[in-house]
Amino acid sequence: MVNIRRSIGRIIAVAGATALVLLNSVVIDAAGGPPLVTPHQNVPVCPGPADPGSARCHSRQRTEDVGIPRRPNERGAASGAALGNGGAYDPAYLQLAYNLQPASASNGTGQTVAIVDAYDAPNAESDLAYYRNYFGLPPCSSASGCFNKVNQSGGRNFPRPNSGWAAEISLDLEMVSAICPNCHILLVEASSNGFANLATAMSYAAGHAANAVSNSYGGSEFSGETAYDSAYGGKSGVAVTVSSGDNGYGVDYPAASPYVTAVGGTTLVVPTGSGRQSETVWNGAGSGCSAYEAQQSWQSALGSTYTSKCGKRMVADVSAVADPNTGVWVYDTYGQYHGWYVFGGTSVASPIVASVYALAGNASTVSYGSSSYKNTSSLFDITNGSNSSCGNYLCTAESGYDGPTGNGTPNGPGGF
Repeated sequence: MVNIRRSIGRIIAVAGATALVLLNSVVIDAAGGPPLVTPHQNVPVCPGPADPGSARCHSRQRTEDVGIPRRPNERGAASGAALGNGGAYDPAYLQLAYNLQPASASNGTGQTVAIVDAYDAPNAESDLAYYRNYFGLPPCSSASGCFNKVNQSGGRNFPRPNSGWAAEISLDLEMVSAICPNCHILLVEASSNGFANLATAMSYAAGHAANAVSNSYGGSEFSGETAYDSAYGGKSGVAVTVSSGDNGYGVDYPAASPYVTAVGGTTLVVPTGSGRQSETVWNGAGSGCSAYEAQQSWQSALGSTYTSKCGKRMVADVSAVADPNTGVWVYDTYGQYHGWYVFGGTSVASPIVASVYALAGNASTVSYGSSSYKNTSSLFDITNGSNSSCGNYLCTAESGYDGPTGNGTPNGPGGF
């Protein structure tokens, strides 16, 4: 396939002495201004609003032909600023962006990250193997005990397949691999996307050796949601992350649960061969004030400036890259998917953060979402962008805590 995204170094506009140069979908201001990310069409991987009491996955797929990523030995030493590998991020760029390279190389042994999703991904293990081999990551198979796939009760009688959720599963497994290559991975497949089944799968994951559990799905809040909270917070010493949503300002469940780390989303630009160029709010990230869930002490401690606007659970707590325009490479071969894709959504951010918890190796001390409120100096504070015009911190980035990005994005594992 032809990668229509790779047009390196083409001058697209000149205004006075300022040249704008298109580099892998990022417009770089030669005079030193912030990069402008080129928008691309994208669609939900699990389309349609979820019915009350059910969830949809929070991933989004770029719809143009994205070609294929470069392997690590094909990258070369490109100069200037560019958006990752061929217009999207691979494991090396993600580790670079969040200052995780030493930890990703050395940490994670003995840690298990669980992924909870709905329905079956028949090609989950083979797609995972291809992704890891392609990017030079160590193998992780069921034969070696590194990878384990079970249904919501721990058995091998898997639910019916679903191509959208299968793609979500590939995304989740591959983001764990990208951030924590030494971690074991447990995939727990719920029988359906109803919260009753997802909560059962979550309970199994938390009770079976997982140090961190990622949930990349959600649905609109509903009056009965608190009945499921115990599944997300019923096991001490397990870090539970949940994506905040992919439709902008507004609160989804289970991100609203007070017993999880709600993970918002950013737009991320990483120059070739160096660290972060910029990170701003992704306008699709979910955020806001819960209608039903109580606020915990670690949020009320932020003070009256915040609690006067929201006396209940505030979403999110932390964040990571989620914008499909600055998306990640995903390999999936089930159903409508047949190879390499670029995905975004807070479905990317949740498994990234769960994997950083595993790199930190101290999930036994985690008390729900509180750890990031204690270690803000080890996070990148996101201070620009918004997902709405609500008029306050619940939708607009600012110094310190804000709704779309929480306390910030990982700067090494120290914030977790």
